[in-house]
This record gives sequence, C-alpha cells and structure tokens, in this order.
Amino acid sequence: MTEPTISDEDFTKFREFFYRKTGIQFDSGKRYFVDKRLLERMAATDNQAFRSYFTMLRFQASGEELQHLTNLMTVNETYFFREEYQFDCLVNSILPDLVAQKNHDGPFRIWVIPSSSGEEAYSIAIFLLERWADLNHYDVEIIASDIDTRILAQARAGLYSERSVSQMPDFYVKKYFKRVTGGLQLIDDIRSSVDFTQVNLSDRADTRPYRNFDVVFCRNLLIYFDDISRKAAAETFYDALRPGGFICLGHSESMSRISALYRVRKFPEAIVYQKPIE
Repeated sequence: MTEPTISDEDFTKFREFFYRKTGIQFDSGKRYFVDKRLLERMAATDNQAFRSYFTMLRFQASGEELQHLTNLMTVNETYFFREEYQFDCLVNSILPDLVAQKNHDGPFRIWVIPSSSGEEAYSIAIFLLERWADLNHYDVEIIASDIDTRILAQARAGLYSERSVSQMPDFYVKKYFKRVTGGLQLIDDIRSSVDFTQVNLSDRADTRPYRNFDVVFCRNLLIYFDDISRKAAAETFYDALRPGGFICLGHSESMSRISALYRVRKFPEAIVYQKPIE
C-alpha cells in the first residue's frame, strides 16, 4: 500500500479552509509543517486519502477533528517575562493612566490572547503583585484565551520547565513556584488568579461576550494573519475594549499599519495603542 500524500491542490484547498475557520494563513514556506500534521491526523483517523479526511474535517458535526488539527497547527512558543518592558509599561504607565481617567466602575480587566501555555498571563499577575503599588486599592481580573484546547489544559496546570523561567529573577522563581515531579509548578494563588477560556479570534460568536476590557495583550499572533484578518482582529479588540482602554502588540507588530481606529500612545517603556475616549 502506497503512503498517502498531500498534493498541491490538496494543500491549497486545506489552506483556504483553515484560513476561513481560524484567520491563520499558511504560505508555501510552511508546506512541510502543514503536510506533516495533516498526514499525522489522517493516520490517527484511519483516512488513507486526503479527500476522505478533508470531507470529514469539513462536515463533522461535533467539530472535534478540526479542534485536534487546530491544536497541532498552532504555535505556542513563549516563556515567563517575555518582552518584559511591556509589563513595566502596564504597571508604570498604562494602569496609572486608566486610574487618572476616573471613569471606571468595577475591576480592571485584562485580556491575554492567545494565552499559549499561560506564561504571559501569569507573568502579568506576578508583575501586578510585585510592582504595582496601587494593587491593594483595586480589583483586577485576568482572562487568558486560546483556540488550542490542549494548550489551555497545560496552562491551567501551571507546570513548567526550567527553560520557561530562565528569564525570571531567581527570587521570583523561589517565591512563586514549587518543585514537583516533571518540573516547576506555580503556586495555587497565582494559578487561581487567571481564568483560561477557549476563543477563536476569527469567530464573532466566540468573541462577542468579551467586552469592557481595560487592557488587551495580543502579542505575536497577528504576524500569522493576512491583512483582512488583522483588520478584523483590530475591530474585534476595539469592541472588546472600554473607551480609553489599551492594546499591547508584539515588538514587530504595529496597529498603525492595520487600523485607524486607535490612537498611538508613546509611553517611556513602550508604544501601545488606545481606544479613543468618547
């Protein structure tokens, strides 16, 4: 029996389908990566031909196989205190600016998307505890979302390797982690401070409940989107933010090249983007 293969036509069909579902677009340079994962899932589902697998993928009522494949296709590369200057900006500039707006009821709400394996959201929680002097005067909610169900389970477990914490001061590692079989686990107080949820950023039904956020961290995701998907994401975040709220992107991303909805704010620590105060 010959080994199944992915033809150029198959790749094009899958790429267009996956883009419609997730907003993520694979160019020809990702061909080996995509083919390998498609063949893996074809074998796991006992499909010898791409055509039969693709039919199942499109029409399976539960969407279970699409979720399995999405988990494989998404990249989750992160570590604690990555691009730390933005966390400095959060506690030194963004939150004080929000306090000064004096139009705030309820807790400050921070949305981290994608959550990946949780390092970014947990880093924010630790920064707030250690470096925001006004934390005792305000409640803060941190919600972290991802399309990948497998990585969300990993994030909730809060179990990490030495590599994940290599950029953290040793003092913080000793204070907020305990050594367990398999690595380092965050203490319960930090793990319980973040609410992890599954969200497909390209699905309006998924994102519609996400409203009244003060800060959004969406770092190093939009680089995987094309211009149309980036613009749609910018509009989604605009709807999710309160007037006067802020969005932080990755160092190689610029909202100014995506959407005119936001105002550029140049703080001492970082450039961020603000939803205008109406």
